[in-house]
Amino acid sequence: MNLEAPYLVFVGDANDTLAAKTGQGVVDWRPEAVVGQLRLPGCRADLGVTDMSIQQAVEAGARTFLIGVVNPGGVLPEQWQGIIVDALAAGLDVASGLHTALDSIPAIFEAVRRSGRRLLEARRPIGPFPVASGRKRTGKRLLTVGTDCSVGKKYAALAIERELTVRNVAADFRATGQTGILIVGSGIPIDAVVADFAAGAAETLSPDNDPDHWDVVEGQGSLFHPSFAGVSLALLHGTQPDAFVVCHEPTRTTMRNVDAPMPGIDAVIEETIALGRLTNPAVRCVGIALNTSEVDAGRARRIMGQARRRFGVPVCDPVRHGVEAIVDEMLS
Repeated sequence: MNLEAPYLVFVGDANDTLAAKTGQGVVDWRPEAVVGQLRLPGCRADLGVTDMSIQQAVEAGARTFLIGVVNPGGVLPEQWQGIIVDALAAGLDVASGLHTALDSIPAIFEAVRRSGRRLLEARRPIGPFPVASGRKRTGKRLLTVGTDCSVGKKYAALAIERELTVRNVAADFRATGQTGILIVGSGIPIDAVVADFAAGAAETLSPDNDPDHWDVVEGQGSLFHPSFAGVSLALLHGTQPDAFVVCHEPTRTTMRNVDAPMPGIDAVIEETIALGRLTNPAVRCVGIALNTSEVDAGRARRIMGQARRRFGVPVCDPVRHGVEAIVDEMLS
C-alpha cells in the first residue's frame, strides 16, 4: 500500500488502549510518519502525539487520514462517516484497516468522487489465492503465536525481524493483519481471506526462499480463542514454521471480548507443536515474549525469571528488553 505521509491518526471514541492498537502500532513503528491524532469526546486512548483537528493536520502537512481504531468484526460506526467525508473534502487520502469497505458507504463514495482522493483498504486481500498444498518450501520461517488476541504478536515479530537484520541475517517481516500492513505497506489480511484459501494465502505470503533466509510471520488470534482459532490454525498450517514464539500478557485472567479463561503458555506450546507437525514435523518453540506493560520493572523481571525456569527457553519483553536471546535460540 502506497500511503502518503505524514498521517493524521484517527482514534475515534476508542474505549481503551487496545482498541486503538492499530494507531499505536503505527506511532510506535513509524513515528516519523505521524503528525498527530484526532480523538472524539469520551475517547479513552491516547497515542502520545499531538491532538489535532483535520484542518490543523492539513496545515501541518498531513496527507493521509489513517483510521487507527479496531473493534470486534471491524465494523465502521455510523458516527464516523461524517468525519471521513470531512477528511476527504479537506484533501486527505483515507487509510482503513476495518472489514467494512469504505466505498460501500454512499456518502463516502460520493466524497471520493468529488475530492479525487484515495481510499486505501488494508483489509481487502488481493487474490486469488490457492488452496494450501502442504508442500515443504525452502527457506526458514518463524511464526508468533499467542495465548490471546492483542498480546504482542506483531511487536514481537517486528522486533525479531529487526534484530535479525542488525545481525546481517536475511529476513522479512510478513504482515498478516491490518496494522502490520499499514506499518510496512504490504502483506495479506489473513482474517479477510475466504476460509478455504487462508492456509494457501499463508503459503503465498511465505514462499520458497534461500536456505538461510527467515520469514518472520505476524501471528493472529489464538488457537484457544473461540472467535479466531480458525485464523490462527490456517496461519500455522500455511506458514509451516520451523520455529515459533509464544506471546502472552501475564495479568489477564480471561480472553479479550469473550467469557473464556486464558490458556496457559504450556498448553499453547503443546497445541502449537501438535497441530504444527501436520506441515512441519520439526516445528519447535524458541522463546516466550511477554507483554509486561501492565506491571512494574521489578515484577516483570520476576515473571520472566519464573517462566524461564519453567519452560527452559528464552523469555523476554520485546519492548522493554529486546529479543536478542530469542534470536540466539532461533539461530542455534
